[in-house]
Amino acid sequence: MNAVPPRPIVTPCIKVCAVDGESGLCLGCHRTLPEIAGWSRLDDDRRAEIMAELPARRSRIAPEKLGLA
Repeated sequence: MNAVPPRPIVTPCIKVCAVDGESGLCLGCHRTLPEIAGWSRLDDDRRAEIMAELPARRSRIAPEKLGLA
C-alpha cells in the first residue's frame, strides 16, 4: 500500500518565539498565542485569513522590540 504523506501546513513561523506583552503578538510571526496553539486545527481558509492580517499587525509592535529602532 502506498501511503501518501500528509500535506505540510503553511505557517508564518520563523522560529523567533517571544510574545510581546503589550500587543500580545509573537515578535517573530505576529500571531497571538491562541492562534499559534490552534494553528494545526484551523482549516486552510482560516489560516490564509490570518496570514493576510499579519503584515498589518506588525505595526502594533513597538519598532525597538523588532530591532528596527
